[in-house]
Amino acid sequence: MLMKNRLPACIRKLTGEKIFEISLYVFFALIIAVTLYPFLNAAAISLNDSRDTIKGGVTIFPRAFTLRNYQALLNYPLILTGVRISALRTIAGTAVTVFCTSMAAYTVSRADFIFRKFTTLIFLITLYVGGGLIPTFMVIRMFGLHNTFWVYIIPNLVGAYFLIVMKGFFERLPYSLQEAAFIDGANDLTVFFRIILPLGMPVVAVAALFSAAFQWNSWFDTYLFASGNENITTLQFELQKLLRQAQNLDASGEARLLTQNAVSPSSVRMAVTVISVIPVMLLSPLAQKHFASGVTLGAVKG
Repeated sequence: MLMKNRLPACIRKLTGEKIFEISLYVFFALIIAVTLYPFLNAAAISLNDSRDTIKGGVTIFPRAFTLRNYQALLNYPLILTGVRISALRTIAGTAVTVFCTSMAAYTVSRADFIFRKFTTLIFLITLYVGGGLIPTFMVIRMFGLHNTFWVYIIPNLVGAYFLIVMKGFFERLPYSLQEAAFIDGANDLTVFFRIILPLGMPVVAVAALFSAAFQWNSWFDTYLFASGNENITTLQFELQKLLRQAQNLDASGEARLLTQNAVSPSSVRMAVTVISVIPVMLLSPLAQKHFASGVTLGAVKG
């Protein structure tokens, strides 16, 4: 008799949980659809014939498939140079930034470092106060970095934000591990490479992901400091120039596409968007397993 009275409550509870679970699935499915649609639409337009795109109505599938839009981009003289330099600055800049930042973070996280608070304060100030565009340009020229590849690397040797996050993560590691290593005869470099880096891989992976995205997407530094040397131009800078050229086309230029074998400004913009986003999308899953733990653990202690 007691089980009969409890059964309806259990059934109602299970039904409520099932409805809530289904609602969550529907809600997140809508979020995914809203998030993916702009990119899928951009990809469809970039793969659609320009003359057909002018008519409108292209959604997430190309109506008249073609690779002519990407061929037009690849025929641009400096695109391949930009791809090579952007890939090189992304790989080299990310490696150098993560290495220097993690070493600096390890230093300021050490309890026996006398100037740890003062050094941390100096890095914190750089997060809120900048030198300004003109002083930065003057410093770049004074050190001979203007129109050289090193202008992409040296100014970004240490990221203050990444340093603060790594510092909080390293401070949570048991100091007894370092003491035991010192007793066994290890020096600071051995402790850093054998203990700190392996244990700090989650936060290091997060810093590498953000640094790589920053390096790949940067174009303003090329415009300011390296626009006079076409041999070190970046992909994003060249794509920006293509976008400006496409935006300068008038309505008659669009109309002539109906009778000419050419590409439209909208198709160029979408192809540029896809080319810019794809490398970051391919890189993100590699650090995904470390992303959540790296962000949360590194932000616990400042």
